[in-house]
Amino acid sequence: MRILAVTTGLYGERIAENVRAHAPKKWRVQEWRAPARYPLVIDEPRDFLPARFDSADLILALGEHPGVAELIPDICKMTGAQAVIAPVDNNACLPKGLANQLRGWLSEIGVTSVFPKPFCSLTENSYSLRKQRVEYDNALIAEFARHFGMPRFSVAVRDGKIQSVAVERASPCGCSEFVANGLAQVPVNDAEFGAGMLHHHYPCLAAMGMDPDYSDTLMHVSGNLTVDAIVHVVKPHRQIAYLKPR
Repeated sequence: MRILAVTTGLYGERIAENVRAHAPKKWRVQEWRAPARYPLVIDEPRDFLPARFDSADLILALGEHPGVAELIPDICKMTGAQAVIAPVDNNACLPKGLANQLRGWLSEIGVTSVFPKPFCSLTENSYSLRKQRVEYDNALIAEFARHFGMPRFSVAVRDGKIQSVAVERASPCGCSEFVANGLAQVPVNDAEFGAGMLHHHYPCLAAMGMDPDYSDTLMHVSGNLTVDAIVHVVKPHRQIAYLKPR
């Protein structure tokens, strides 16, 4: 798969770097640094684009300015991309109304788009959570989501301690590997607390402001996804302390 990550700063660069580092060897992951500033009205998006792009199958829209969204349809036309992942880890970067507009623009040119909120809620057939959950059907996005999206782990335990944690599907920002490495030799019964603290210290790239869709911060929503994934795999190994009557 050929991927083009469109970035404007640290947020997108970190995701692009992590995807490049852990993607299947057959994938080609390229990055284009988009302009960081735009006028209030963009009359001609191509004025902000290079003369050409290499071909791509999938676009990761990781800009930190709303203006980047207006460039994505033209980038798809120039690269031949058939799918776009535009995560919403910060509403200021991609407000809901603009996301809806972008979905419409892309649909008009036959491009499938998804808007996982947060990015680590993406699975092979859905994105976002609770009442915000949306199902989709696209082979390119599903292939990406097999490797990056909602965290999934496996664990090896011996004598009540975690020996190792394997990342089966990584959060796009790289937090999953950090959490997995940090849980080695942690007692099973402390894994839930440990995962939460490790996620907090990574730190997560999601926004810390209150999100109206979740009535929570996206950072907290993201943290719960990681913690829940760890709890799921250590649960069969938890040790229950029983009180013995005298």
